[in-house]
Formats: sequence, C-alpha cells, structure tokens
Amino acid sequence: MKKITMLTLLFSLVAVSTVCAHPPSDIQITFDPETKILQAVLTHDVNDAAGHFIEKIDVGLNGTEIISHKISRQDNNQTQRISYLIPDATAGDILSVEGYCNLSGKLEKELQLP
Repeated sequence: MKKITMLTLLFSLVAVSTVCAHPPSDIQITFDPETKILQAVLTHDVNDAAGHFIEKIDVGLNGTEIISHKISRQDNNQTQRISYLIPDATAGDILSVEGYCNLSGKLEKELQLP
C-alpha cells in the first residue's frame, strides 16, 4: 500500500510539472543589414525565471545551425532577449531562431532578409 501511495504521489508531481511547462509563445526577430546584428525577443511567461526559463537558443542561417547558446536563467518573468553578430547574412537569406524551455517544448521562427 505504501508503494502505491508513493507511486501515485510521484506520478502526480510529474503530471503537474508537465502541465506547467510550456514552450515560448512567440519570437520576434529583427536584423539590421548595416550592422549585421540579429536581435530576438522570446516571449515565455513564467512565475520563476530562475526555475522555469529559456535554457537554449539556436540560430540558423539558411537551414544550417550557426549558433547554439545555453542560458542559465531567463532575463525576466516574461522575455528573453538576445543579440548576435551574423556577418555572413545577406539579402535573401533565411535566419531562424529556436528557443527551448528548460522543462518542455520549443518554438522556432524564421525571418527572410529583404
């Protein structure tokens, strides 16, 4: 009986943490062709930016990953902001930003350069 109670409790805790976990809800990407700076704001509303956060951001150029950035905590309870120099990006290229939640889920957005 004790094992069943412990297993039920453990299962309940895992289920609750999974329900609370979620990927970023949005990614806004901008790129300045003069400075070659990519900026992105990843929206990820959380209650505790130190315990539930964007843990990794991958940046791609034309389908090839060029940056993988691990993060130990989110900037604040709503967003994570990033800026990267992308010297090889030119008109017509596609930049992608993918954000991973440390608990569960990911979101990717793309921007085609004019």
